[in-house]
Amino acid sequence: MNGYELSRNFIDFSFENPSKVKPNHYALFFFAIEHCNRLGWKKEYGLPTTMTMEAIGIKSYNTYIRTFNELIDFGFFKLIERSKNQYSSNIIELSKFNKALDKALDKAFIKHDTKQSESTEQSIVSINKPLNNKQINKEQYKKEIQKDTYSLNEYSRIKKTDVKTILGLMDNFNVLYANDNYNNLSSYKLHFGRWLNNQEIEKTPSQKIAF
Repeated sequence: MNGYELSRNFIDFSFENPSKVKPNHYALFFFAIEHCNRLGWKKEYGLPTTMTMEAIGIKSYNTYIRTFNELIDFGFFKLIERSKNQYSSNIIELSKFNKALDKALDKAFIKHDTKQSESTEQSIVSINKPLNNKQINKEQYKKEIQKDTYSLNEYSRIKKTDVKTILGLMDNFNVLYANDNYNNLSSYKLHFGRWLNNQEIEKTPSQKIAF
């Protein structure tokens, strides 16, 4: 479990349940992630009520506790011990809210990228459209990502490994999904990132020391 997985799952849930999730839920959940991170990712930890209310700008205790309870109902907080009053801490555990791999938000991003790509191609080179619609192969995508140091470093940070390992995993992904087509680089990166999240990486001794 890490902050990236927790925040991604929460945003997926928010996208699929817009009538349930409010800005207060975002503020409280992301503060809880930050607080857990500062405590060294303890499994169970105290979330001080007064401090949290001040940090996220909620003035009413009733509003805070309603938001807190709804995050429990949504499945993102597991309540270990409830606070006795607003001046004490609730003991919680952050839950990894697992859902199906094909999420609505992922599909929306892919659909948006596809429409944007098609719109750009039509407006700029409509006469030469067949040539510009040609799918870029996966090796070309890999070369593009190699130039994008930010994405590579993010993949490395999330998986706690080095860039060379990430590129090797990208080769594996390209072989496993050789028959899959992607409309653009964003779509490719989205699918590779989702696949990468589920890969267990065995650390070398040097990597274990480094991370």
